Amino acid sequence: MAKDQSFDVVSQVDLQEVDNAVQQASKELTQRFDLKDTGSTITLDKAASTVTVTSASDFVLKQVRDVLGTKLVRRTIDLKAITWGKVETATGGSVRVTGQIVNGIDPEIARKINKDIREEKYKVKVQIEGEKLRVFSPSRDVLQEVMAFLKAQDYGIPLQFNNYR
Repeated sequence: MAKDQSFDVVSQVDLQEVDNAVQQASKELTQRFDLKDTGSTITLDKAASTVTVTSASDFVLKQVRDVLGTKLVRRTIDLKAITWGKVETATGGSVRVTGQIVNGIDPEIARKINKDIREEKYKVKVQIEGEKLRVFSPSRDVLQEVMAFLKAQDYGIPLQFNNYR
């Protein structure tokens, strides 16, 4: 019997690229005329994988998040990679929002991906291995069909495919 081909479905974000985007956005906040004296800040906590945006008002907060979003897109980071929380009031009448950077596939989403692949009746085997899925098939063409199918779906997180062999 021929050896099975496989690939991994993962959801990973390069934290160095996020750090670069945060630094660029922070620099733009100090230089842009409409955002210069608002006291807005963007901080990245690499250990906790969170981005915190603090600003004087909701309106300015949305503008700062837009600036950060454009910097992330320029660095090829999908905007779905950050799950934003609720806007909270902070000290001094300012507002703050924290975004969690998605790293790895949640087990619930992994089961949904597995179920969707099975419902399409592809001739593949899917294994959930921690925070990634491994898809096996004897045919590379079927694997490419599965990749195309997963790219067309929206699971709320960015998906990447690696270890294609």
